[in-house]
Amino acid sequence: MITGTIAYIGILTMVAIAFFILFIPLIALVDILTSRFEGNDKLVWVLVVLFFPFIGALLYFAIGRQRKIG
Repeated sequence: MITGTIAYIGILTMVAIAFFILFIPLIALVDILTSRFEGNDKLVWVLVVLFFPFIGALLYFAIGRQRKIG
C-alpha cells in the first residue's frame, strides 16, 4: 500500500515538473511574439528560447522583459 502511494506521488511530481518545464518556455514565446523590441531583439530572444527552452525562458524573464518597447 505504501509503495503504491509513493509511486503515485513520484509520478505526479514528474508530471508536474515536465509540465512546468514545457509551460515556462511557451509563456516566454507568447510574450516575446506579442511584444515590440528594437531591431533584431525579438528574433534573438525567440531563437534563445527555442534552442535553450528552460534556461532561455528564465533568461528572457530576467533580462529580456526590460528590453521591450512600451
